[in-house]
Amino acid sequence: MLFHPPKNPVELKIRHLNDAQKQRREDLMEATQGKAALKQFKKVMAKKAKQALKAKTKNKKKHTDDKAQVFVLDFDGDIKATAVKHLREEISTLISTANKGDEVIVRLESGGGLVHGYGLAAAQLVRLKDAGLKLTVCVDKVAASGGYMMACVADKVVAAPFAIIGSIGVVSQLPNFHKWLKNHDVDYEMFTAGDYKRTVTVFGENDAEDRAKYQEELEQTHELFKHFVNTYRPELDVAKVATGEHWYGEDALKLNLIDSLQTSDSYILERMEDNEVYALYSRQKPTLAEKLGLAQAAEATLSMAVDKLPDALARFDLDSRLNILK
Repeated sequence: MLFHPPKNPVELKIRHLNDAQKQRREDLMEATQGKAALKQFKKVMAKKAKQALKAKTKNKKKHTDDKAQVFVLDFDGDIKATAVKHLREEISTLISTANKGDEVIVRLESGGGLVHGYGLAAAQLVRLKDAGLKLTVCVDKVAASGGYMMACVADKVVAAPFAIIGSIGVVSQLPNFHKWLKNHDVDYEMFTAGDYKRTVTVFGENDAEDRAKYQEELEQTHELFKHFVNTYRPELDVAKVATGEHWYGEDALKLNLIDSLQTSDSYILERMEDNEVYALYSRQKPTLAEKLGLAQAAEATLSMAVDKLPDALARFDLDSRLNILK
């Protein structure tokens, strides 16, 4: 059987942040001080670079004497953690090329979502640590629920002063249309094999036993969440913070949910002073149809049609029962 590569594979781009910052600085200097000042500045910087290279060559004995490289990844999480598709590709690339002791910075923004999606995303970050790489998670706005499940894996969690942190809890909610169906003489039948194949439902009548079993499942998920956090942040008083509440940066620091208060921009600039820093960006390579805009037009048309349907008919029963970390 012939192997057929995907029509739109993931493509990876790498940006050397030190060079990008240097170029911006030179552009600003030329605009504010003129070309003569810029020329003099370049001479001074070139001399310093030559001296640094000479000192490095003289003192170099083995790789461990070199500066560690720093790599920056971005994770912007939605409810399904769909960004994990690109995250796993970027992490696999780093594991196969980076050296032990190198640092990976993940700029993470997420308010949480589905358990299995964020469980996989957190497991991807664990791979970095298992490979001997240092992991730092930077949070500028929010790392709550599933987002915090990811963040807690890091060796160091850095958050902005007003970033939202925590929300270690689980929530699930669903509408029930049983009374409406009954009032309109609509029968609903469901067939299962296994006592607990289905407990609470969207269209059927839910009894106390159904609700009790479903609540038990939520509690089990919460226990798994707490155990995971405790594994990677053993100094944290999990019983105190696993209430579903969230905190802003300063209070999160007092509770040991994070390790320091700082924006990702500030932290990365600090790392650039003594290290080469690279940002990795991946995306799904667009197909020809997408380049022409046909796919987007078709998707927009379909979306408008679905929006006109009643919500009860637009969602599957199973989707309504998925547990959400929150």
